[in-house]
Amino acid sequence: MLDALHNDEGTGMGQRLENAKSLYIEAIRDGKPSEAIHKYSGARYTQHSTPVKDGKEGFVEFFEDFLRRNPVRDIQIVRGFEDGPYVFLHVVQTLNGGEFRYVTADIFDTDDDAKMIEHWDIIEEVVDETVSGHTQFDGPTEPTDLDKTAQNKAHVAEFLARVLKGGDYDVLTDYVSAENYTQHNPRVGDGLAGLGAFVASLAEKGQRMAYTEIHKVIGCGDFVAALSLVDLGGADMAVIDLFRVEGGLIVEHWDVMESIQPMNSWVNSGKF
Repeated sequence: MLDALHNDEGTGMGQRLENAKSLYIEAIRDGKPSEAIHKYSGARYTQHSTPVKDGKEGFVEFFEDFLRRNPVRDIQIVRGFEDGPYVFLHVVQTLNGGEFRYVTADIFDTDDDAKMIEHWDIIEEVVDETVSGHTQFDGPTEPTDLDKTAQNKAHVAEFLARVLKGGDYDVLTDYVSAENYTQHNPRVGDGLAGLGAFVASLAEKGQRMAYTEIHKVIGCGDFVAALSLVDLGGADMAVIDLFRVEGGLIVEHWDVMESIQPMNSWVNSGKF
């Protein structure tokens, strides 16, 4: 079920975005989780990163251990935007001088004081050799066409529902540019040909890529992000996609994908 398709025009930059970025930098990079979560979260902090307990105390408990295990941390916030109460961040984490490298996509909900009250994230390892030659995070970083936020969100929501969930690939070019489609998923090549080859490779194994639930669609200008449950080759994946829309068509795509772990390993209500 699509539980959040905001129709407000995205504002791009604002206090909500600044608070979300500051929470990341101060808590993780600077190693001050208690100070940061108390400064930037509201009366509640509902957590959907399944190894992290709800609340400020759960946040502090997890990151105090994380900091001990990862004493050297570099955090690069590549892109971000606001949409009403929601914030999107796209982040690269390099830990212990390159021992671990992750790309993450985060969505925060905020209260009327611009403080964080709920958090969803997807984390994936950085892949050096990608099919397209693009990284998982390069490309444009600042939203443009702010006056087109609502129509771009509606376009992506319809694409997700009709093509990726509904399976109607015959109308793919109504939504995605046949001339210019830059791909940042490390397993997929550029263009519609690259997407087709990836889907065909799954089919050869008797597998599929099917979006089974679309939980959130938020955006700002030409950027639209979506949080979804995806069946990828028989495995349940939590996915945050980021699309860039230009001239009424999707021209660029980033995603972060994470396997949903068994429910008995969760310490909160789950990824969604």
